[in-house]
Amino acid sequence: MSTWFLTGASRGLGAHWAEAILDRGDNLAAAARDASTLKPLADRYGDRLLALELDVTDRAAVDAAVARAEQRFDGIDVLVNNAGHMLHGAVEEVTAEQAIAQMDVNYFGALWTTRAVLPGMRRRRRGRIMQVSSLGGLIAYPALGIYQASKWALEAMSQSLAAEVAAYDIHVTLIEPIMFPTDLATASPQSTRDPAYAHAHEALYAGAAGSGFAPGDPAATAQAILALADAPNPPLRVLFGTNGLDAVRTEYAGRLAGLEEWDHLSRLAQG
Repeated sequence: MSTWFLTGASRGLGAHWAEAILDRGDNLAAAARDASTLKPLADRYGDRLLALELDVTDRAAVDAAVARAEQRFDGIDVLVNNAGHMLHGAVEEVTAEQAIAQMDVNYFGALWTTRAVLPGMRRRRRGRIMQVSSLGGLIAYPALGIYQASKWALEAMSQSLAAEVAAYDIHVTLIEPIMFPTDLATASPQSTRDPAYAHAHEALYAGAAGSGFAPGDPAATAQAILALADAPNPPLRVLFGTNGLDAVRTEYAGRLAGLEEWDHLSRLAQG
């Protein structure tokens, strides 16, 4: 039996994962901004669920929640950082407050929970940390720049972390969901549209329509995350959904081509 700590457990993909974790007999510390939304799970699964009301941007509250879960279940085996929102807006459209809030939840929230579980995982010399990123953590699209910046920050931190904690048999995996029908977009803050950037929003929608991405089944991701937790050597990155690999190949080929085209300038700068 493993013990999981899952943020964003009350809705979207997190709700499916919470139920699957408990259904297979594991313990779960489930965190949500409103713990009352977790009552149906508590009623069904009893003491194997610890429902936590948590704002992941509150570092002291995160530390206290992790300590409570460790005391209740004698340690945390798997951390899943799933809490987040998706700010839609061109870079100039987004307010300073919206940009800071986006980074606070998607990046710093994941950083605080990650740091909180590490001492215990290092002592036990084992652990799994799963960071819910996005295809937008690998590719940047117009009108989602601040959201994607939060995911790119998560990607860099997590890749460095993976190298730092491998000696303790702690595995770090970035999950890159592609397209799933959840309430992420509708439940997230939006910028005020500026007509000057109408073309950017149109490009985003046109790109999505022509991407070949098909909406996946959110419930199916639950079996995928359980399989990931059970894998003896989990990957640093994994796509959830289909057709994302083609988009990543195109993105990376374009980056390399651009660097090669301007390699003469790189050499000029070398001196």
